[in-house]
Amino acid sequence: MQKITPCLWFDSNAEEAARFYTSIFKNSKIGKIARYGEAGREIHGRPAGSVMTVEFEIDGQTFTALNGGPIFKFNEAISFQVMCETQDEIDSYWEKLSQGGDKAAQQCGWLKDKYGLSWQIMPKVLGELMTKNGEKVMGALLKMKKLDIKALKQAAEQ
Repeated sequence: MQKITPCLWFDSNAEEAARFYTSIFKNSKIGKIARYGEAGREIHGRPAGSVMTVEFEIDGQTFTALNGGPIFKFNEAISFQVMCETQDEIDSYWEKLSQGGDKAAQQCGWLKDKYGLSWQIMPKVLGELMTKNGEKVMGALLKMKKLDIKALKQAAEQ
């Protein structure tokens, strides 16, 4: 069991989101689902039996999705980085996670999914390229939405 588990606050679609994320990443699964009861209904306002939390795992990382109501929304201050080996991997995660998301929020490898959660789809080689020729690589990166490994490598060689 990991010591720190991110808890993602959703209005009322925590289970839907957890199923969406686990459908995208290999080695993922839905865990325990807890439901609201009558206790505390005057505070949480949720119908008894409706989903309260969903435990899910993405490639060994455990998350909790909470149906907490419309009080809080995701913002770019928190994002999840997905480190990718290949362009095909970048393309696949980008396409799947950005479906129904905010197209205006796509820049420099960042995207916002249909639930408002921010993701960074990054090539593992980026750190190495930045130390090789950071100025040129950053110039190329700033012009991209989805990152292009080949173009970043070409920029590093200039």
